[in-house]
Amino acid sequence: MNNSKNEITKYGITFGTSLTIAISWSVNKSVLWAMLHGFLSWFYVIWHVFTR
Repeated sequence: MNNSKNEITKYGITFGTSLTIAISWSVNKSVLWAMLHGFLSWFYVIWHVFTR
């Protein structure tokens, strides 16, 4: 059961990072901003949802 939970967490983090980078790129067209937002991951996704 513990392995399954770790895999779900890993895929959630990967998906969140990918989503963040895609949103950042579409809004800013900047690799540096995309990298920063990718590092912040889900925090940026949540911020984007609440501010748009």
